[in-house]
Amino acid sequence: MLSVVVPVYNEQATILPMLEALHAVDFAGRDGLDWRLEVICVDDGSTDGSLDVLRASGERFGLSILEHGRNRGKGAAVRTGLAAATGDAILIQDADLEYDPEDIPALLRQLEAGHPVVYGSRILHPGNTEHSALRFYLGGRLVTLCCNLLYGSRLTDEPTCYKLFRREALKGLDLVCEGFEFCPEVTAKLLRRNVPIVEVPIRYRPRKPDEGKKINWRDGIEALRTLLRWRFRKF
Repeated sequence: MLSVVVPVYNEQATILPMLEALHAVDFAGRDGLDWRLEVICVDDGSTDGSLDVLRASGERFGLSILEHGRNRGKGAAVRTGLAAATGDAILIQDADLEYDPEDIPALLRQLEAGHPVVYGSRILHPGNTEHSALRFYLGGRLVTLCCNLLYGSRLTDEPTCYKLFRREALKGLDLVCEGFEFCPEVTAKLLRRNVPIVEVPIRYRPRKPDEGKKINWRDGIEALRTLLRWRFRKF
């Protein structure tokens, strides 16, 4: 079983199309894949009607819907979803339309080949030529560079949303993230444990801040601090 954890915060316009795209993917038959799907949506205190959309769609898509009474941050929502996931593998899926679920089978094939952790790299896909803004692109490259320097890794896209894990790879990581620092925290702790991470190219349709993009420069600073913190701290 593949558990897909979807943190949701004020994504009323995109959550339904994303769920439709996710369920349109053939996980049991395409190219020899044989995966059942568990979708866990964690509403992180949305105020725009996202939760109403989830509730109305829950039976149609077989969703597990969890709720935070107030907005706590993406990392907190992801951790809530991870705690509820029952699958053999776990994938993080944003509620917007920046990432294409059609790319998930490529990640699963690497998992089936024996890799415990697979990241989808926006950098490796030659068709990704658009960016939300230059600062987002450069910020992501800087975070990746610092990750590689600190941990001796060779990643191309550390801040990618598409992170796929075998359940065993996450055991004992003791994640404490609340915000967007989920990505650097989980990456840092995996690398500290010498868990190999492989990457596959994925498509990317960036959205701009006026379209609902929530990450900002402060999150980039926190990502760098998180990488530094877990390079030396015990867990």
